[in-house]
Amino acid sequence: MLESLRIRNLALVTDLTLELGPGYNAISGETGAGKSILIGALNLVLGERADRTLIRAEADQCTVEAVFDVTKLDAPLAEFLEEHGLEPCEDGQLLLKRTFTAAGSNRQFVNGSATTLAVLKEIGEWLVDVHGAHDHQSLLHPARQLDILDAFGGLQEPRTAFSALLQHRTEIEQEKSDLVIDEATYAQQLDLLRFQVKEITDAALDPAEEKTLEADYQRSSNAARLLELCQGALQLVSENEGSLLDRSGDLGRVLADLQKVDESAVSLVELHEEARANLQELQSELTAYAGRVDIDPAQLMALEERVNLVQSLKRKYGGTIEAVNTFGEEAAQKLAALEDRDEELARLNAQLENLETELMQAGKKLSSQRQKLIPKLSKAVTEHLSDLGFAQSQLDVALGSTEDPAEAKGTGLDSVEFQFAPNPGEPARPLRAIASSGELARVMLALKTVLAAEDSIPVLIFDEVDANVGGETAHAVGERMRQIAGQRQVLCITHLAPVAAVAQTHYVVSKAVIDGRTESNITPLNAEARVEELARMLGGKSGAARKHAEELLK
Repeated sequence: MLESLRIRNLALVTDLTLELGPGYNAISGETGAGKSILIGALNLVLGERADRTLIRAEADQCTVEAVFDVTKLDAPLAEFLEEHGLEPCEDGQLLLKRTFTAAGSNRQFVNGSATTLAVLKEIGEWLVDVHGAHDHQSLLHPARQLDILDAFGGLQEPRTAFSALLQHRTEIEQEKSDLVIDEATYAQQLDLLRFQVKEITDAALDPAEEKTLEADYQRSSNAARLLELCQGALQLVSENEGSLLDRSGDLGRVLADLQKVDESAVSLVELHEEARANLQELQSELTAYAGRVDIDPAQLMALEERVNLVQSLKRKYGGTIEAVNTFGEEAAQKLAALEDRDEELARLNAQLENLETELMQAGKKLSSQRQKLIPKLSKAVTEHLSDLGFAQSQLDVALGSTEDPAEAKGTGLDSVEFQFAPNPGEPARPLRAIASSGELARVMLALKTVLAAEDSIPVLIFDEVDANVGGETAHAVGERMRQIAGQRQVLCITHLAPVAAVAQTHYVVSKAVIDGRTESNITPLNAEARVEELARMLGGKSGAARKHAEELLK
């Protein structure tokens, strides 16, 4: 559930913190007091698009923070956070934060870790379902109606399985399309693939040679210079008069005389002997190195050609030898498929045939499950509609199915049309053709009530969904809210006293001028203040209004 919401510098809000409890929370207030700011702030922290014009005047940035209790969240949140490199929740609390500036920059955080807006939005979809007055219109879309039916029946798993089959069919059809080409293009592709495969195969590239080839080429191309340097070093060490070895002999004799005079100089003699041995080893290694330096034009040419070949293949097929070899393997597979085109087409056609059979079986099974759900959904919604002022109304669901696998969609073989008969004696007609905004609001509320038991989203927000209703219907709307709140946390922004009166907690949004600036605030109401607010919602603070308010709270 949503535990707290903090808003800073958004519209009329300077700094506001809303602490929320479980169950049904009602929010009321005068028109223009700022109730919509709460919904806007929550949408922002759940990943919706930010409007820079909403930043409070004279402020540089706006910040919204929300704390959720996710101990009972039915979603793989922990795995999702770990997958995206985000900090885990501590003590079952999830902290979301969104900041945006007048300059246009956006920053969002999950448990203190910076993240993307897409990640924030995906998390938000698990946490909150915001339902506003304009959302009634979504009921008019067949796709939304099908989603509602499937949610009611818990059909997400077979629906996902059907979608996977459809995706597999699309992939096979693409493979087939790649093979079904005209003869000229077919011959061109064969020639190209054969050339590519031969070129890479003939090169016989070894990833290990990439490390040594360049070094070998450098040595060979600089052989003359290397030999010159090596011979110069040998002359300094041993071959010239006054070489290091010659001078070391003179030094040895001096140190020997020194030792004769002072026995403690033996260490100096030992160091000299070690140095002379190292010079002799250096002489030997230089001689051997000079012997290995081979000034061979043919070898140099071969190495140069190999280097050029490797570089050419890397430019064409990949940045490394491994990438080139991988390209060659894939090209060989494509070549084999093209060379055996007829056999490959036969194999793909067989796969498609089997897939279409599986699709139709899965689609018909899904259709059958949906068909069984329809009377249950219609009955449940109709019962709630009766309490909402449609005493003799009827909601029906028309299900149409295709027998053509080519017409299948990711949702199955079916199309859905909600049909509504608000008045007795009148036939049911498509909801989009007859329903008013007030009727749509009540139909949606009835559906929300029915779906609450199936829906895993822990927080439901209703933004003035009781518009265009009144009288006994308002009481019924309030009861529906309380009923839904038995399974979910509910936040309801309302102008109707009967809807607010049944809430477990009631907040009022107000605005005032402070230091010459208008500010919105929200306050939880105690018993006495609640009576006053309900009386205001009923039309005034007269004795009759107060009495009516007190009766609503009983």
